[in-house]
This record gives sequence, structure tokens and C-alpha cells, in this order.
Amino acid sequence: MTSRLFLTGITAQGHHGANPGEKDHAQDFVVDLDVEVDVTADELEGTSDYRTLIRTARETVSATSFDLLENIADAVAQAIAERPGVITATAVVHKPAAAMSNDVMGVAAAATAART
Repeated sequence: MTSRLFLTGITAQGHHGANPGEKDHAQDFVVDLDVEVDVTADELEGTSDYRTLIRTARETVSATSFDLLENIADAVAQAIAERPGVITATAVVHKPAAAMSNDVMGVAAAATAART
């Protein structure tokens, strides 16, 4: 069977941004994941462990550096899609500082990747 995991509010820090100085210091990002997984048994080994998915999202945000929010989302989605048991992954990456500086409730980008 297949199922979907929704993992929301994953906090991470990274050096991303297109404006001068944005990459100088780590900024806060928040990741939401929608992950379609194979479920082969009623045990952790029979699916994709969400703790690993959370760790993968955080590591991807902190270990990469992009100008565009869209590319961060794509990198996270691709990294999650490579995990065992994952069929597809959609990552929504929020940049709270961008929202505050533009006087809006949120700034985010989404990307979807499939297992290869």
C-alpha cells in the first residue's frame, strides 16, 4: 500500500539568498513535507522513517547554498525522494525573514521530486 506523510514546521538554518549579505550569516527557514511512501509492513523497516526525512530536510538546507528559494525547495525534494521507501516528495520552503521584510504573512517556494 502507499500512504502519505505530512511533516510540517521543520526548522533549519542555511546560507541562502540573492540579496547582498544574505549568505553571510545563517538565516531561518521552515520546511513542510508531503511525502508519498511505500508501506510494506506495520513496522519502521516497512516504510520511510519520518525522523530520517526530517533530518534529511534539515541537512539539505544547512549544507547547500542557493540564491533562489525555488532551488532550496528542489534540493530538499530531491534529497527526500532519494530516501528508501519514498515514491514522491513535495517540499515547501518558507523564508520567515523575507515575509517580515516585505510585510506579508509568508514567502515560500515548493518543488516536487519522484524516486528515480
